[in-house]
Parts: sequence; structure tokens; C-alpha cells
Amino acid sequence: MKKLERSLPLYTVIAISIGGMLGSGIFVLPGIAAVQTGPSIWLAYFLAGLCVLPAVLSKGELATAMPTSGGTYVYIERAFGPAMGTITGLGLWLSLLLKSSFALVGFGAYLSIFADLPLKGIALVFLSIVILLNIMGVKKVGNVQLIIVVVSLLSLIAILIAGLPQVKPENMQPFMTEGSGGLIAAAAFVFISYAGVTKVAAIAEEIKSPGRNLPLAMMISFVIVMTIYVLTTYTLVGNIPVKNLATDIRPIHTLVAYLGGHFFGLLAAGLGVITLMSMANSGVLAASRFPFAMSRDKLLPPLFSRLHSKFLTPVVTIIITGVVMALVIIFLDVKKIAKLASAFMVMMFMLENVCVVIFRETAVQWYKPHFRSPLYPWIQLFGILSGAALLILLGGMALGAGMLIALLGVLVYVFYGKSRVQRRGILIKYGQRPALAYLLKKTKATKKVSTTMDNFLTSTEAKQSQIEAFVTDEKGVVVPLFGKEYSPEMLVEMGAAIGSGSPVHVVSLTEIPDQTDLDAMLEDNPLITSINRRISTMAEDRNVEVTFEAHITHDLTRTVKLISDRAHCKWIVMGWDGKAGYGIIVRNPMGWLISHIHVNLALFKDNGVRYIHRILVSMHPHRNDKSMIEVAGRIATFYGAELQFLRIVPKDITEEDFKELKDRSQQLLDQCQVQAEIIIKKDDNPVKALELTSASFDLMIIGTPEKKRLLNLLLGMKKDPFTDRAACSVLRLTF
Repeated sequence: MKKLERSLPLYTVIAISIGGMLGSGIFVLPGIAAVQTGPSIWLAYFLAGLCVLPAVLSKGELATAMPTSGGTYVYIERAFGPAMGTITGLGLWLSLLLKSSFALVGFGAYLSIFADLPLKGIALVFLSIVILLNIMGVKKVGNVQLIIVVVSLLSLIAILIAGLPQVKPENMQPFMTEGSGGLIAAAAFVFISYAGVTKVAAIAEEIKSPGRNLPLAMMISFVIVMTIYVLTTYTLVGNIPVKNLATDIRPIHTLVAYLGGHFFGLLAAGLGVITLMSMANSGVLAASRFPFAMSRDKLLPPLFSRLHSKFLTPVVTIIITGVVMALVIIFLDVKKIAKLASAFMVMMFMLENVCVVIFRETAVQWYKPHFRSPLYPWIQLFGILSGAALLILLGGMALGAGMLIALLGVLVYVFYGKSRVQRRGILIKYGQRPALAYLLKKTKATKKVSTTMDNFLTSTEAKQSQIEAFVTDEKGVVVPLFGKEYSPEMLVEMGAAIGSGSPVHVVSLTEIPDQTDLDAMLEDNPLITSINRRISTMAEDRNVEVTFEAHITHDLTRTVKLISDRAHCKWIVMGWDGKAGYGIIVRNPMGWLISHIHVNLALFKDNGVRYIHRILVSMHPHRNDKSMIEVAGRIATFYGAELQFLRIVPKDITEEDFKELKDRSQQLLDQCQVQAEIIIKKDDNPVKALELTSASFDLMIIGTPEKKRLLNLLLGMKKDPFTDRAACSVLRLTF
């Protein structure tokens, strides 16, 4: 199969990204938007940019994890599944081509300064040129885009140099003509000006070194354009009274003509023409990649993924995009439809932020972005909430447009894609039912989930006979390796200690997206070979029985579930990062396994301690789990380690209760025939007390904590504080 060529360097990607933004956002909208808020329009552009920033950071992360053609469609399809992917792909395709059509018609206002021309006819001529450039190759598009962007930026900078010193203070009063509500409404209106900043990710498969260049280009272009928007609109309203801009759809020409006269006004008109052309150009480039990616994922017919034999560009999708744009230009009120389509982009920005949360919290093994969004998850939550506010301000018509596009996507998926794809989104794998179903696990709804699980495991058995081959014999301890363990051999050694002489079976699992064929990944992995060698050496030193297998899977957790069911093992021992993983909306795999695996589960957070000489068992004062004490005793015997039993109680505990707790603790140890020193600490801050105590130990053994706060319950993002702040390695046991 032919592949797209990685030919775009950093400066060209920046040019394409800027070209996707510099257009109607600054050449058409400022005058109309200024009426809604007055001279504070520059602040509205700034606020709109802040609302876009989370999507820029999120998309930079997503794009470096999945640098493939299709951009937002790919991320949402991987996160939510093919049904939502179909809706997203079609919606983004339609919104981009509609907005590009709007740009082509919009420059008619600037062309009319030169001559009285048939605007739709000229728009169709330029559309033909854009389509031809795209077919001839993305590199040629990038070169044209670079020239246009450089000319546009230099011209706008020249306008700023001439106009900023001429700003009249009297034109800046009153600052907000419609109050704070008008300012926010204006910010929602100009939000579409930034919509192009993230669409460059749709051509990630054609960018050189996408892990570095893609997020860097997006951030550089965003900062440049945001600065241009803010300063240009400030200069505009500082020189031209807002009342004169009410119906002006060529404000840059008006500003330049005021500052430099008729001749320079004509130059500004020419600048508007080529810049709006640039916007349409980058729009066709990005829009055509969505149906191309969908076709490769079998959500659209194979025809849409056909590449040109010479130029290696998706010629069919480019032509179809151009034809639909031509129909829009001829028959539709493009400006109104473009605004509605841009509202759908606000929804996409919200979903991009949600995608980052899903991929981060589920800890999908193949999700390895080169760039990670800072201030996670707060920046994503801000993007989601601010996007929701903007949608409300855009009105019911925007939501109606989104529902219409969603309906179209559902129809395409049901009548074509559903029968051709068997993939599931990450949210389907790890997502939760509503909170009520979660809290009432014994209800019929939960039983339905279990039935679905059984069906999945049955199909998984058929597909993964190689797993069935080694799970027919009973295993004592199974240790799955997910590839992120601090020290795989230490984890396996801990499994041997827990099993106390039982055979240990190690399964190295590599998870790949559903879209990737398992057979395509069956090649020797040097890292797995190295891990196998190191584990074998440890087994010889410790004189324990260890077997090793390596497998490829589309679903780590369900594969582990299958192994645990078929192996009839007593323990599953896994590496852990300390996350509680109890989220209702999205759950970390550990949380899923805890609620679905019917064997004992040990989660080991390796903090780099190699030698286990002192072990601390920490148990809640009201818990008396004999199994936990017995396992701790076996581990202490395995390592020949000193064992201490800790309970932390409030400072105001009575002497009688203190003595009773100590006696009960000793009785528990005697019943389990385990020798350990009992430590009872009085402290009103158990987390801090445990943190300080853990510094004197090599391993801390704890039980499963109770549910925590609402944010953790919903998203499962918060780490267990006892585990996260411990100074030694931690073993959490769930029976």
C-alpha cells in the first residue's frame, strides 16, 4: 500500500498552520464583532485565544502519540470508537470545506475594490487552482502557503507599525459598550478565527519529525496569530470609530486607506485576496485528509483512500472536497453555514480535551506521546468548560447543526462502517456506565455487563489461541508485564515471594490499537528478549520456578482477565503507578481489573528499592484481614526480612481503646502465626505519619483503600496518597 510522504519541514508546517487561521478572522470579522462589545474587541480576541489554548496543547500531545493523517478524527475514533469517529470525520470534513468556501466567497468583498466581477464565478476559478495545487502535492501547497503567509505577516506588521502610534484615546471609550456579557459574546463570535490552528495535525503523516515539529509549529503559529489578532484589532478600533465598522466586512482595507490613502488601500485589498486564498488552500488540504483516513479505517469505501500514482496525494478525496465546495459556493448561504460548522469545531475542541483525559487515565500501553500537555488535567477541564460556555452563547442553532451532522455520521456508520469494523474505542473498553449502575453493582445492568464480558472473552479465546496454549495448566502466580515496569525482575521476584514456592508465570503483553493487525506485529523484540534473560537470571539466583511468554493483544486488561480465568491462578501480580483507578466515567485498567478479576490481586509500586530487609504492614485500625498478615509473613520469610505491624490512630484515643487495639493486633498476629513488632502511632494526619514511618522501611504492604472524593470517583485521576507519598516501595493487596 502506498504511503504519504514525510516532506514538510518545521517552517512549512508553521506556514500552513498560520494560513489556516489568517483569513476571515482578521480580514472580515473584526468590524462586525466590534459592534457587540466596542473597543474591547481586542480583549475578546485574547479571551477567545485562551479558550483555544487547551485544545492546542491537547492536540499537540495527541498528534505526537498518533502522527497519522486524519488528525482529530483519528484521536476521537481511537478514544470513543468507530461510530463517534464517523460522526467526527464527516463533521470536520464538512465544517472545514464550508469554512474554506466561505473564505473563497469572502474575498469577493476585497476583489470588488478593484473591479465589478461575478464573485461566485471568480471563487470557482480560484477553487479550481486550489484543487490543482493540492493534487500536485502537499509540498507544493506548503511552498505556496509559505510565500503567502510571509507576505501577509509582513504586511500586517507594517500596518501595526503605522497604526499603533496613531491610536486615539477617545476612540477607546467606552471600553465595553455592552458590558461583560457583550465581551464574552464577542469572544464566542470570534472563536472561529482560531479554528485553523489545530487542523495542521490532519497532515501529521506528511510532516518531518512530527514528534517535535508538530506541537512546536502549533504553539509558534498560535502565539504569532494571537498576537497579530490582538494588536491589529486594537489598532483598528483605536483609529476607526466602532460605529463606522458596524457593517464593514473589509476592515483591513478601511484601516489602511485611512492611514496611508487610496493606493495603500488597494495594496491592503490585494493582501486580503491572497490571504483568504491561503485560508481556503489550507482548508482543502486538511479537509481532504479526513475522508482519506476514514477510508483506511474501513468507515468509507476504499475509493476514498486512493493515492495519485505520481504525486502520492489523496486525489479522490481532494476532488470530492472541491466538488462539494463548488456546490456550496453556487447554491448556499456560505457565511451562515460556515459559522454553524465552526460551532461544531468548538465541540471537537472539547472532545480533544476529553481524549487526552481518556488516554492518560486509562494508561493505554501504545499511547506514548513525545509531547505532554502541561498543567494536566486542569488545562483540559478548563477547555471543556469554556467550550461548553461558548456553545451556549452561540445559541440553539449551533447545537442543532451539531445534531444534524451527528445524524449524518450515524447513518453512514450504520449502513456502511458497522459491518466492516470490529474495533472498540478506549472509552468502550474502560468507560463506565452511569454512577448509579456503578454504585449498585448487584443490579441487572451490571449483570448485563458481565454477560458482555463473557461474550468478549469467548471471541478473544478464538482469536488468541497462543494464549490458550499456555494457560491450560494451573499456575500459582501470574505476572503480566505491560512494558512500563521500573524493574520487571523485581516485580517477578515479588510474585515469587507472594506465591511462596508456587510456580510463577510471566506474560509480557504488548498492546496495539484495534486498527493494527496482530500478525503485523509478530516480530522479535530485543527489549522483551532482554527482560526474559534478566528474569531467568533472577529465577536461578532465587531458586524459583519461572516461565515466560510474550504476546500481542488489542486489549491488555481483558487478556489478563482471560489468563487469570484459564490459568486458575491464585495471584495476579502487576506493576502499579499508585492511581486508585475507581473512576465512574473513565477507569484506569487497574481499576477495571480490581472489579473484574476473581483472584487475589497484588499491585506493586516499585520505588527503586532493591534489597528488602525491613517490611512494614499498615492496616486500618478497624480492619483485621488475616490473609494480608499471612501474605506479609510469607514475603518476610522469602526475603529473611524484619516485619513490623503499624496502626495509626487519632491523638484523642482513650488509653482503654489504645490497649484494646494493641491486644487485638497481637491476637491477629498470633492467629496467623506471624512474628512482628506492633507499632501504634497517635497522629491526626495518617498520610503524613505513614510517609515519615516509611522512610525506615524497604517495603510497605497496604490493603485496598476506600473510595475518595467526587473528582477521583468520576475520573479516577487522583493517586492514592498513602502510596504516592511513601518513601519505600509499596505492595497493595486485594483479596
